[in-house]
Amino acid sequence: MRPTLFNSDTLAQALQRRTVATLSELSNEVGPCSHRTVQRKLKQLDYRSSYSHRGKYYTLCACANFDSHGLWSYNGIRFSRYGTLQNTAKELVESSPVGYRSDELDDVLKVHTTGALLNLVRAQKLSRISLEGQSIYCSADPARQQRQIAVRRIQRAGMTVPASMETDSSKAAAILLFFSLLNEKQRRLFAGLTSLLWGYGGDKRVANLLGLNRKTVRRGRRELHADKVDPNRVRKPGGGHPSLQKKPLDDRTATPIGAVGDGWRSYGRSVVDPPFAIKVIRSLEGVWNQGLSNDRGEVAPRS
Repeated sequence: MRPTLFNSDTLAQALQRRTVATLSELSNEVGPCSHRTVQRKLKQLDYRSSYSHRGKYYTLCACANFDSHGLWSYNGIRFSRYGTLQNTAKELVESSPVGYRSDELDDVLKVHTTGALLNLVRAQKLSRISLEGQSIYCSADPARQQRQIAVRRIQRAGMTVPASMETDSSKAAAILLFFSLLNEKQRRLFAGLTSLLWGYGGDKRVANLLGLNRKTVRRGRRELHADKVDPNRVRKPGGGHPSLQKKPLDDRTATPIGAVGDGWRSYGRSVVDPPFAIKVIRSLEGVWNQGLSNDRGEVAPRS
């Protein structure tokens, strides 16, 4: 059995003296030993590796002074209470009331986080939502995710939620959940009613909160004012996309080239009867054979 050159207490004292050190520096500090030996002794200590500089620096948690986000920087070397960059990104996104864009998280962690965020989305540990053309990273929990999106929409609109709704993210999320269960007309009328309760500037605020066009909110509000609501219909008669009807195969009569009418010729898809097509093909063969005879002085026999 090989003798023990040093124990974990010796390594802890070396880290306390240096505050931050690499494996090579620790190996030289405690004696000539391999990096693997230092790593094995580090597992017995409460330490953290840096999430910047490819994790090459180490420190003791007792030496780190973590801030409210659980982050600490020492001479440009960045550490996190949560360990790796992926774990740190996940914890910050989960705890944020509005989620994070990648550039927002870059500003907090002072490193590029796009790769770590994409890996978390692929592993289904986070979710990515497109909001007004921007990718927002949110919690993987649907309820938490909906609250984050609701609060972000409120903040983007610069809104102050009235007393009838209260500034509560859970209530804003409940409004969005209820809104998603309505049909087209009910959404429009609900948006108009909410705008009326909001008062001045309600159309813009409700449109930003619910992700609607401002004209849709205004139309719902005007329908409520005019009392023109048909409870039996979602749209007016004749509204919606025209139904697609295909003609039966027997009704698709052949239309010769050049004919004008209701046939497919007007759409560039003319239906040609077989005898006429055969005549055209034979005439093209004659022109082709004549071209060959002019070039070679003979006509190739037909098989």
